[in-house]
Amino acid sequence: MNIRSLTRGDGVVIGAAVLLFIASFLDLTGGPDCSGPYAKFCEAQDYSSSNAWDALSTLMSMYLAGVIGAAIVVISRALPQPRKVAGLDLGQFGVALTIFAAWTAFWSIIDANSAGAGLIIGLIAALILAAGAVAGPLVPALQPALIGAPKPQAAPYGAGPNPGYGYPGAQQQAGGGYGYPGGQQQPQAGQTHGQQVPAEATAGGAAGATPAAGTAPEFAPFWFAVPVARPLYGEDGSPSPIAELAPGTWYLAVEQRGQALIAQTQDGRRGVLQDTTGIQRG
Repeated sequence: MNIRSLTRGDGVVIGAAVLLFIASFLDLTGGPDCSGPYAKFCEAQDYSSSNAWDALSTLMSMYLAGVIGAAIVVISRALPQPRKVAGLDLGQFGVALTIFAAWTAFWSIIDANSAGAGLIIGLIAALILAAGAVAGPLVPALQPALIGAPKPQAAPYGAGPNPGYGYPGAQQQAGGGYGYPGGQQQPQAGQTHGQQVPAEATAGGAAGATPAAGTAPEFAPFWFAVPVARPLYGEDGSPSPIAELAPGTWYLAVEQRGQALIAQTQDGRRGVLQDTTGIQRG
C-alpha cells in the first residue's frame, strides 16, 4: 500500500470520518428547557440524553457505516491494483457506504423531535464524507497528492540495487581512446611525430565512418523518478495497471517504445509507463 498515492480528496474523506466518529459520542437529542418555573419539574424527571453508542441501529447505519466506508475508500485508492468484492470495485463499495451513511443521517435528524449535537455534527460530517468520496476522483482541485513527494537524493556509486551505468550518482564514463570522439589520438606504431596520415587512409576512414554516423543511437538504460504517482501497465497491452510508480522512488528504464518507457520496479516487475512527462532522470 502506497500512502503517497493518496490525494487531497482522500484527506477530506479521512477528516470527515474522524469528525463523524467524534460525533458518535455526543448527545443525539437536546434536553428540555429547565429554566424558570420548569426547574422543579425537570429535577423530578430523568432527562439524561444518550449518544449513538446507546442506540445500536443508529450507530451501525450512520456512524460506523460512514467510518467503515471511508476506510474502504482510502485503502482501495492506496492499493497498487483495484480489488473487487462480490463483483464490485472495492472503492465503489466504500463510496456506496458513505452515501448510505449520509442518507441515514439526513432522515434521522428529520425524524428527531429535538436534535442534539451528535445528530447535527454527524449529518454535517456524513455529507462532507459522501461528497469527498464521490468528488475526489472527479474534481481537479482534490486530485493533487496529499503528501508532497520529497526530492529524490542521488545515491553514491555502487549503492542500491543494480549499481552501475545509469544509476543516479554513478560515474558515467565513456570508453575514450583511439577513435573515440574527443579522445586523444595516439600515433600508430612506426609513425613518427608530426608525420601526416596518407590521404587514402583519411578518405577511407571518413567513408567508413559515414554509415556509423547515420545509425540511430542505442538506448542506454537509466534511472528515473516520477513527479506524481503514475500507473504502470502490462507489456501485453492490458488496460489494468500492474503497479503504481510512486514519487520519491527510483525506477529503471530498460527500453523505450515511442514516447513510452519500459520500466522495472524494485521487485523485478516490468511494465509500460505511458505518461513520461516531467520525469527526473538520475
